[in-house]
Amino acid sequence: MKFGVVIFPGSNCDEDIIYVLEKIMGQQVVRLWHKNHDLEGADFIVLPGGFSFGDYLRSGAIARFSPIMQEVVRFADKGGYVLGICNGFQILAEAGLVPGALLHNKNRKFICHNTYLKAQTNNSLITSQIDLNSALKIPVAHGEGNFYADKNSIEALKQNDQILFRYCDAAGNYSDEANYNGSVENIAGVCNKSRNVFGLMPHPERAADSLLANEDGLAIFESILSVANA
Repeated sequence: MKFGVVIFPGSNCDEDIIYVLEKIMGQQVVRLWHKNHDLEGADFIVLPGGFSFGDYLRSGAIARFSPIMQEVVRFADKGGYVLGICNGFQILAEAGLVPGALLHNKNRKFICHNTYLKAQTNNSLITSQIDLNSALKIPVAHGEGNFYADKNSIEALKQNDQILFRYCDAAGNYSDEANYNGSVENIAGVCNKSRNVFGLMPHPERAADSLLANEDGLAIFESILSVANA
């Protein structure tokens, strides 16, 4: 697969995801500057983590209007795969490509440490190869990761099987203590109704290299590449 990684002013996890895709997963990657209008033939678009435009106004609110997002929206509307990680998730939510919103963490502080999460379904590209009984150790780094949607929207997410990940403890149990940012029902990741756009707050690219003594994030990348090997 050919991946396109969109780079905004303030992106700081772009090289992390490029390293994992190129060096570990052996894929072709192109860097897509936010002012461009060309996705350069990418099969899969990634919006990386960071602090696009300094998180001014609201995380992702300004990046959502970058020129390349016009192309990302068109790409997604045609069924193209898009993954937003952390700030990328916030941008997707601002653009209306995934449901919900990312609010300030419940403690109003920036959170940066390992968390655990469990996949909720195998019915999505990024979770298709993940053991639903396993807790993955994946780090987070955000100030606005508190996923929110109203009651009716949450019910729709459940009915449509759009909840991809929930925060849990190391044993896989769901609790308020494991839900560090206060996300409604411990939700850590969702997809759109068409199942081709994915938003995820934790950083799998920071848990995908043996040098980091954590490769739990590889399960997500292996799931993505399963479509190429099908």
